[in-house]
Amino acid sequence: MSVIRKLAVFGLAISTLSGIAQANELVVYSARQDHLIKPVFDLYTEKTGTTFQFITDSEAPLLARLKAEGANTPADLLITVDAGNLWQAEQQGVLRPVESDIINANIPAKYRSAGGYWTGLSLRARTIAYSTDRVDPAELSTYEALAGEAWAGRLCLRTAKKVYNQSLTATMMESLGVERTTEVLQGWVGNLATPVFPDDTALLNAIAAGQCDVGILNSYYFGRLEAANPELPIKLFWPNQDDRGVHVNISGAGVTHYAKHRRGAIAFLEWLTTEEAQRVFADVNQEFPANESVAPSEEVGSWGSFKRDDVNVEVAGRRQAEAIMLMDRVGWH
Repeated sequence: MSVIRKLAVFGLAISTLSGIAQANELVVYSARQDHLIKPVFDLYTEKTGTTFQFITDSEAPLLARLKAEGANTPADLLITVDAGNLWQAEQQGVLRPVESDIINANIPAKYRSAGGYWTGLSLRARTIAYSTDRVDPAELSTYEALAGEAWAGRLCLRTAKKVYNQSLTATMMESLGVERTTEVLQGWVGNLATPVFPDDTALLNAIAAGQCDVGILNSYYFGRLEAANPELPIKLFWPNQDDRGVHVNISGAGVTHYAKHRRGAIAFLEWLTTEEAQRVFADVNQEFPANESVAPSEEVGSWGSFKRDDVNVEVAGRRQAEAIMLMDRVGWH
């Protein structure tokens, strides 16, 4: 063998070894803010030596990027919020199914893709917030009741453009039917005290300022604001406790279709469903663990226990297009 040939073979061997070594690094595309995911990455690095590169962006650009990169993507995992977004990623072919007894044992089926493409990692309740100065909680009961005359000019909502409200509407359509859901949404729009808000924090501030008395929001937004202002004159109410329960959605993750480090990505995803990781992953954003054997943080637990809607969160994606059309039809923009 010539010297050049020997050098070429040696170089290929070194390259292969380098590739194997790089299996200890995972690349993550994340729609969650850095400070919400880095503590989990750091803990896993401390435990296993696996390091992370991660890119954060909103959901749509990340999905577009994964599709455009195709087999050339460096991403091993996608972490995002809302089952609607995860379902879309599954439908667009950027995730590959994972068969894992660990994930199946740790996370209830209602918080996972039926095909194994993604799993929930934490839960957020989209519930009712009310002014403690102007509302007697005995007045509150269900999401549907907020469409009644008693709440005319007293309700605040976030924009229908946000997936959180699209998922709430989709699951209501599944449980109540299209006709009843249409009636409810029409009532909500008719009861608005102000134009819709761009985010849940602005909605909470409007309740505190007296612009409206009640609103629908993700529970962790309340937690953030309450932590900054313990005297916040707002509390959470858990609706529909006598029927289907509170709407819950997920943040979750899946292994990308063209993951270069698939085995390592699966191992990390499995670990994320364990008690150790669940406590960190849920606590940093004041969410509820998706692993139901893990208790929420003391602060989140202080909001009280409640019955959860058992509808499979996949519905949020499957009926998303219908929900968007319905919301537009009733004038919820």
